[in-house]
Amino acid sequence: MEDLYPDPSWNFVFGQASLRERVGVYSFARYDPAFYGEARATGYETLLLRRSCKVLVHETGHMFGLAHCTFFNCLMNGSNHLAESDRRPLHLCPVCLRKLQWSIGFDVLERYRALEKVCRADGSLDEADWFSRRIKALGNE
Repeated sequence: MEDLYPDPSWNFVFGQASLRERVGVYSFARYDPAFYGEARATGYETLLLRRSCKVLVHETGHMFGLAHCTFFNCLMNGSNHLAESDRRPLHLCPVCLRKLQWSIGFDVLERYRALEKVCRADGSLDEADWFSRRIKALGNE
């Protein structure tokens, strides 16, 4: 895995995407303990997958026109280090959700049901429960 440096003056980025060109690049290098010369603990793949999903979805959000979010705790919050990235949820806030819905069009309930199913299948139970609560809050389950 390789690190990303969009500019010589930058430290690194986890990913970068263009709102206009709708292209993005990602690096998972800093998500792997081996990058820092540390041993890989048993089950590190789960954390690597979660972090990778976050950066992929975050940068894809940029490709669909979403800027960094400053409204709520949201997947589209910016991050400058690993701990900050880890604090981001794996879901969009209401503001970013509506922006994405306007941009590409989808049924929120269908989206939440599909995301709940994916999260349960990969063992992300906290996120699955979050989606389940949103479905119930919308009065449809």
